[in-house]
Amino acid sequence: MTDSSPGAQQGTPRKAAVAAWIGSALEYYDFFIYGSAAALIFSKVFFDDSDPTTATLQSLASFGVAYAARPVGAFFLGHVGDRFGRKKIMVFTLVLMGVSTFLIGCLPTRDQIGGLAPVLLVLLRVLQGLSAAGEQASANSMTLEHAPADRRGYFTSFTLNGTQFGQILATFVFIPVAALPEEQLLSWGWRVPFWLSVAVAVAGWIIRRKLEETPAFEQEVAKGTVPKMPLAVLFRDHWSSVLRVVGAALIATVSTIFTVWALNYATSDAIGLDRATMLWVGVAANAVALVAIPLWARLSDRIGRRPVFLVGAVGSPIMIFAYLAAINSKNYPLIFLVGILTLGVVYSASNGIWPSLYGEMFSTRVRLSGMAIGTQIGFAIAGFAVASAAGIVSPEGWLGLQGWTGVGIFTAILCAISAIAVATARETYRVPTEELGLAGGSAAPSPSR
Repeated sequence: MTDSSPGAQQGTPRKAAVAAWIGSALEYYDFFIYGSAAALIFSKVFFDDSDPTTATLQSLASFGVAYAARPVGAFFLGHVGDRFGRKKIMVFTLVLMGVSTFLIGCLPTRDQIGGLAPVLLVLLRVLQGLSAAGEQASANSMTLEHAPADRRGYFTSFTLNGTQFGQILATFVFIPVAALPEEQLLSWGWRVPFWLSVAVAVAGWIIRRKLEETPAFEQEVAKGTVPKMPLAVLFRDHWSSVLRVVGAALIATVSTIFTVWALNYATSDAIGLDRATMLWVGVAANAVALVAIPLWARLSDRIGRRPVFLVGAVGSPIMIFAYLAAINSKNYPLIFLVGILTLGVVYSASNGIWPSLYGEMFSTRVRLSGMAIGTQIGFAIAGFAVASAAGIVSPEGWLGLQGWTGVGIFTAILCAISAIAVATARETYRVPTEELGLAGGSAAPSPSR
């Protein structure tokens, strides 16, 4: 049997995957340095630290603001991407992220301009969120539509692999920054990682502007079937898939709780763990994820998307409990071991294959907007999970939950929703690329490679 997928016939799957990997790594370097700064620094620089608990809540909430902006950006950028092409969105989002991140590094502090400082910080964080809204959806659509039908899981996993590398890069930059004396850290040290985004934006622009548009989208253009209003088509024909992706995307709570809230909790006065050491936990876990993600993705090309995703959705909340317990034990070797297993291995099962799983729910005509809107609404909830977790460990608690065990239960509830959404989804790993998102699309076996 000959593979008839557009990507196999005329595309360049490896080139598209590498471009997605590099661009995502650079884009999410920018996005995650904010997370580290929000957990370690911004409560003392931009918010009133006369009440440390309130300042921490405000700082972590500013991290979540970008997630609130992402659904708004998803509607606009999803429409543009399905109407005018994936490449335009990939270039635009990278430039917007680089500029907004650089400007964060230039902001005056609260001591310098008062209450205007956090307002400007939140505004630039919103721009970061608008950028991230279209980044992964466009990169995932690009790689999926270039990939051979029987290797879509593997090639689309490069986007998330790049995201993990971006987190490693961001953490590496912050480790020497976090080790600075307190005065230098709060005056100028925290700004350096944000200024480096200029190089990030330039490098990403050079790489992505040379990338070819996908054959699948070009075929839609040639046939004159590109919808003038992709969102109307999306919500008329694919509304159930959008809702399913929203629920499934709640799995991202595991990442935000691990990388932001747990970092803040571990280094708080209550626990008192070393900042640099806890940052190294993230580096180690993400380094393992670089290997685990493509392996899980290749497995999904053989046995299906659902069983692999469910390994992560069911296993991750169990591992989060174990990770938070390890933090409370203050046993560094145990923290490293459990942290690597949590984020690097178990969570990677879901994280590595969602680009193919979600993308295969939609046809080419609405794939970018469907993925963007569904994931960004789910990610918005996951982003604010950080602030919710901070409320849970406060003396008053939140919604009947309290302490680090309450955070674990909260994470497990959201993961359960994700697992149900995927367990009830259609299996699509053997559906030919041109039939994805179509009613009655066959599940003919793809050729083995």
